Amino acid sequence: MKNPSTRMVFEYWNALRGERAAPERGEIEPGALRHALADTFMLENEPIGPVFRLAGTRLCALIGSELRGRAFTALWPDVEAQGDMRRLVQTVMDETAGAVAGLSGETRTGAPVYLELLLLPLRYRGRTHARVLGALSPALTPDWLGLDTLDSMRMISLRMLWPNTPAQLAPEPRQRMAPPKFMVLPGGRV
Repeated sequence: MKNPSTRMVFEYWNALRGERAAPERGEIEPGALRHALADTFMLENEPIGPVFRLAGTRLCALIGSELRGRAFTALWPDVEAQGDMRRLVQTVMDETAGAVAGLSGETRTGAPVYLELLLLPLRYRGRTHARVLGALSPALTPDWLGLDTLDSMRMISLRMLWPNTPAQLAPEPRQRMAPPKFMVLPGGRV
């Protein structure tokens, strides 16, 4: 996981679940995810497939519309990709395993954007196959956010996060040292 939002959501979910395969939906505290909330969403399993129950503001701005009540698979334009996403969400629920995927996208004006998708299972009132917690965030916050929207996405990488295996997070990027400040050294002309 490379994006800060994705890391934060995963670490919070992982701490909540403890030794369990998945935490309860009622245990999720939005305030604990306040720095990632704009990229976070929750899916509900419906007969038509996964449907957005909640979606963060930055995610809605990326897509260009409110996502609540909309099918998750509708984010992908072609039928084959929609089937792949439906199967991925079903695998997350069936196996109580998380998934992290790299996505390549393009805006309506043709600007490329790289995103990270995280899907994590949740229990709801003791039931499995009920909800999924997720995050979808760009690698870098695009300067076109609010002016342009995503037109298409495709998955370019996928990794499953199995419950018995500890997740390997990418190392934190090192902070660059501040450039040296102007300094006058004593001396003279020779």
